[in-house]
Amino acid sequence: MIDWDDVRYFLAVARGGSVRAAAKRLGVNHSTVLRRIAQLEERLGAHMFEKLPAGYRLTAAGEEVLDLAEQMEASSNRLETRVFGRDQSARGLLRVTLPPFLATHLLMPDLADFARLHPDIEMEILSSGEVANLTNREADVAIRIVADRKTLPLNLHGLKGPELFSGVYMSRDRLAAWRAGARDPMRWIVMDNHGIPDWAREGEVHTTGVPFRTPGAQTQIVAAQQGVGMTKLPCFVGDADPLLVRVPGTDLPMHGTLWLLTQGETRKTKRVRLFTEFISRRLAAYAPLLAGLSTLRD
Repeated sequence: MIDWDDVRYFLAVARGGSVRAAAKRLGVNHSTVLRRIAQLEERLGAHMFEKLPAGYRLTAAGEEVLDLAEQMEASSNRLETRVFGRDQSARGLLRVTLPPFLATHLLMPDLADFARLHPDIEMEILSSGEVANLTNREADVAIRIVADRKTLPLNLHGLKGPELFSGVYMSRDRLAAWRAGARDPMRWIVMDNHGIPDWAREGEVHTTGVPFRTPGAQTQIVAAQQGVGMTKLPCFVGDADPLLVRVPGTDLPMHGTLWLLTQGETRKTKRVRLFTEFISRRLAAYAPLLAGLSTLRD
């Protein structure tokens, strides 16, 4: 009999293209992945992968197994979510995925309140730049920033929240120095490989230096606080920081709309319903802050 866990490891390698990628995704070490693949190959009597300099490529036998493995995965997920959906106790594990900014700069007090109200619910907060897959049960609830509603998967249940706006911010002291005549290079601070936007080179305060790239959201904020230059931040982050100020003459572009997403039978569980109802009320109360209409400073 084929072990479903071996199939999961097979799928992870097939999708990641390498043992290393599969190990990282599954949270195990390199040797565990190799052992699981070897077990599956021995059980099926065929090699699943061809090892190449660029990674692992499916053999002809592996291609045939892939389709069946994905069907097994889909059936397993349907079974798990249906059973999970019948669990109506306010206890057990609840996994919530959301962007780092929302977790650290807005919702952590609310998540703590929910944990205190429901001490039997085990909270797992998945806060990273990666989008968790609800269909594969990587999370139970997702709080996502959605630019276009049409991009939402049709199999997810969505509860629409407030709109989120962004602003351009810089150090309050750096702005005062700029207005006093200091013309040190003003850099554009980014977390990705994008260049400097054209509009950032214009206006009263504008970029004059090469980009300054940071590895994450927190270092992006600290770089702005230290006067490196200016950067784009959600209004609820920039407006709440006493060391930062909006760059004069810049608009507030809409960043997207917050959505609470759940999948299939999962949303029927009591702990998921309790959480979505609770957090949707908190998000609604934050609407002015998210739109950049509160805590304004010059």
